Amino acid sequence: LYRRYGLWFRLRKLIIWLLGVYIAIPFLVKLCPAIQAKLVFLNFVRVPYFIDLKRPQDQGLNHTCNYYLQPEEDVTIGVWHTVPAALWKNARGKDQLWFEDALGSSHPVILYLHGNAGTRGGDHRVELYKVLSSLGYHVVTFDYRGWGDSIGSPSERGMTYDALHVFDWIKARSGDNPVYIWGHSLGTGVATNLVRRLCERETPPDALILESPFTNIREEARSHPFSIYRYFPGFDWFFLDPITTSGIKFANDENVKYISCSLLILHAEDDPVVPFHLGKKLYNIAAMSRSFRDYKVQFVPFHTDLGYRHKYIYRSPELPRILR
Repeated sequence: LYRRYGLWFRLRKLIIWLLGVYIAIPFLVKLCPAIQAKLVFLNFVRVPYFIDLKRPQDQGLNHTCNYYLQPEEDVTIGVWHTVPAALWKNARGKDQLWFEDALGSSHPVILYLHGNAGTRGGDHRVELYKVLSSLGYHVVTFDYRGWGDSIGSPSERGMTYDALHVFDWIKARSGDNPVYIWGHSLGTGVATNLVRRLCERETPPDALILESPFTNIREEARSHPFSIYRYFPGFDWFFLDPITTSGIKFANDENVKYISCSLLILHAEDDPVVPFHLGKKLYNIAAMSRSFRDYKVQFVPFHTDLGYRHKYIYRSPELPRILR
């Protein structure tokens, strides 16, 4: 009987402790908005671990060059440039100058903006580069300031400026070749920020591709399946307001009203990170926007049975046809 009572006492003590932590976290987040910003960016999560980002060939990208660009003083970003399959043999052993000149070849360019966590060397990202390269695209991707081996502190403004800098760098070398912008997950927020800015200065890309997009960061945080606090009293005040206080909006739903170029949205029905209904809602907003009246707006869903979830759409054999 004594042993049973001791076990119950320890269990009750653990439950009370866990409940105390559960209640304390919202107050901690409210008092320190930087914590919520870290959870949005997850730039401190570097996977896969122990890879040398200076050596993309270690990830099977033998036709890729690593660059470093400087968007602003005290900010340096690591960039990978993968050439189209037709240039693979010629690319072996070539230096950065050759790769830069290759952007002027008669092949379209995709600027890929990755999501939160990980680096430009993430497994699913590398697989997408390979697919796009095999389809005849240059693929230029980079780690935002604060990600991977890029130097600087992450912020929505900074991420958007990094993307703008890389876009202008590409345009200065790609001549009349089409340049498309592809954003995934959190990268869709950077993508619409960027394209809205490009359209406002009358230099839009040839098309915008959004993979697993959301409407805005508040709705994404509220709908996130992993949010164990969504039914917590005062959820918006405790968790969503600190995101806004940190200057993080990623307002895709607002940005699409000011974008004037072709738009393609890709979303898997079984996406466990960004709910499918948010991508569909964003499409409906864009389709009704006057800014797209002269441009094609397309939504391509991927059935649950395919199992593409949040980051495996690159596996679709339909992708070549969709991107045509």
